[in-house]
Amino acid sequence: MSQSVRKAIIPVAGFGTRFLPVTKAMPKEMLPIIDKPVIQYVVEEAVASGITDIILVTSGTKRAVEDHFDDNPILEAWLKQSGKTRALEEIRSIGKLANFIYVRQKGPYGNATPVLNCRHLIGDEPFAVLFGDEILIGKKPRLRQMIEVYEKYGDPVIGAIEVTREETKKYGILDPAAEVEHGVYQLRGMVEKPGPERTPSLLAATGAYILTPNIFDHIEKMKRGHGGELILLDAIRGLMKRRPVYAKTIEGAYYDTGSKLGWLRANLELALQREDLAEDTRKLVQSLARHKKKI
Repeated sequence: MSQSVRKAIIPVAGFGTRFLPVTKAMPKEMLPIIDKPVIQYVVEEAVASGITDIILVTSGTKRAVEDHFDDNPILEAWLKQSGKTRALEEIRSIGKLANFIYVRQKGPYGNATPVLNCRHLIGDEPFAVLFGDEILIGKKPRLRQMIEVYEKYGDPVIGAIEVTREETKKYGILDPAAEVEHGVYQLRGMVEKPGPERTPSLLAATGAYILTPNIFDHIEKMKRGHGGELILLDAIRGLMKRRPVYAKTIEGAYYDTGSKLGWLRANLELALQREDLAEDTRKLVQSLARHKKKI
């Protein structure tokens, strides 16, 4: 029987250059989706999937992320005095979502480095990795869907989405060897941004993984990639030579909030799902459409 997945690593030390100049002083993970930062959506997905320990890998410029999941006695006292009970309960609940652990990123740039930085906290347990700028909204949390695959097969799992042939030039594309059950594939390999002519499939890797502890040895031994970076998918590709790795096609709406259009789309679509905002948002979108036609 597979061990339970209790811990999730969330790398949040990146510069967020796609959102400069706003990310010069504010972490991209704190960009709001309506009234809640992106990173909170990611944490809530993990908690809803059964994760108890959240390991945030930060840098000196990401204090706002740490502060968001901490208590704020001054604000709480003011809300209590002002009778804003609902807001008080909401901000108090944020810090109680999970056990939060903070690690400063050290080592070469790249998304495998923050994973390696957490080796001492993981031990011999399986664990999840979630990128801090991607969210997926569905009936069942993305990570829960992946954990169920891990519990069945006992091997690493990559979260995947289906993309168009043209979009294959923007993603790491998975090369499936076989579909072992509906929406679950054992993988043969991966290709980084192959484009329509070279793509082995239309399955793109998202920033969500269930990994086993032997990934750390692969990260330590692998050579640095483009720009001197340590890339997590390269380590998983090495792991694939020693044990099966699976992909789970995720059911739900995927948002890459690290891109401007992805962030804007997430705000509009999630606003349309909220009772307090849906009607006014719909009117706003219709008004913008009419205005565009006039231009």
